[in-house]
Amino acid sequence: MSLRAVGRVVAKQRIETIGEAILCFFMTKVSIITPSYNQAKYLEQTIQSVLNQNYSEIEYILIDGGSNDGSINIIKKYQDKFAFWISEKDNGQADAINKGFAKATGDIVAWLNSDDYYLPETIAKVVKVFEANPDVVLVYGNMLAVDENGKTFNTLNYKQLTLEDLICFQIIGQPAVFFRSSALQKTNGLNLDFHFLLDHLFWIQLAQHGKMLHVDQTWSAARYHAEAKNRAKAAEFGKEAFHILSLVEQDNNLLTIFEKVKNRAVASAHRVEARYLLDGGLPTQALLAWFKSFWLHPPTALTRMNIFVSSILQILGLRKIREMILKKRSDSHL
Repeated sequence: MSLRAVGRVVAKQRIETIGEAILCFFMTKVSIITPSYNQAKYLEQTIQSVLNQNYSEIEYILIDGGSNDGSINIIKKYQDKFAFWISEKDNGQADAINKGFAKATGDIVAWLNSDDYYLPETIAKVVKVFEANPDVVLVYGNMLAVDENGKTFNTLNYKQLTLEDLICFQIIGQPAVFFRSSALQKTNGLNLDFHFLLDHLFWIQLAQHGKMLHVDQTWSAARYHAEAKNRAKAAEFGKEAFHILSLVEQDNNLLTIFEKVKNRAVASAHRVEARYLLDGGLPTQALLAWFKSFWLHPPTALTRMNIFVSSILQILGLRKIREMILKKRSDSHL
């Protein structure tokens, strides 16, 4: 190849590099945070699901809580792909995610737990939604429910919700939620007092600063396994539901909305408590909580008749029938 030809190749490569740099400058940056602690079994799939996205402007931040199960070896394998990572003792998941928020510089932010994963092309789709809806501060898609082996056993299809719905514990799948950093900056981040419904309280905070939008696309997968918080410490969820209501009632910006839906909201908190008490193996307490929900707002309780039926079956010792019901139950609707 002549020197002139070599020069043309080099010049072309420089132009392409400059072009890519200019394009990246104008692209929306997305910050993804993964809080990690002793979940080496699933961590690599989580990391790869972010790194393999077909969107280049991703700032990936990993905050590990001092894992000792081999997670650090996995993290170091990909360390040159992270914008930032650290492994140190923390005060729980909320603390880890807040550390990630402090490092995030993207226009759009989300967190992905170390046992969940994104589906292909998710980030690119999310960016398009935000760009087409400048007044929206939080978007959420649908979500797969998978077992510890990654086998899908349910697809959780959500609906368009309002701030009132959130106060009444209409739940959305955290791995399928993304929000603007401008709205994040108007909050105090995740509340360190919460360990189970920390995401739901945070959605309520964000939703005060703009519109929420549901997109009928499946964006992520949430893994349900024996060690997951929603199974291992199910009985603790109800306490946090009532704690959320107490914070809402103390918030002058939310008090008017809360007063409009108070019976429904409190009934919904009892329903949340009933569902998780049942999952925690406490059917008698679950049944009592369900009746409290029914007393306050019958429609709220009746939407989850399966809690009533499952509690009765478990109290009577008919666990196999209850297990058949559980297979059909959607974990997304509280």
